[in-house]
Amino acid sequence: MSLKKRSFTLSGHRTSVALEAEFWAVIDQCAQRDGKALAALVARIDASRGERPLASALRLFALTQKDR
Repeated sequence: MSLKKRSFTLSGHRTSVALEAEFWAVIDQCAQRDGKALAALVARIDASRGERPLASALRLFALTQKDR
């Protein structure tokens, strides 16, 4: 299974996150549904993730969206 890497600027710092394409598809759909840029959604998830790694927080977010 290959990972797809995307780069963002979060809190003034550039970072890259590698996730499976299936997770990115769900996250992209959520951003579109909410009328937000992908970077804005990732920033929101980043701000609420606590000590959890960003990639893990994004995967968990995508899993919680499955039935929405």
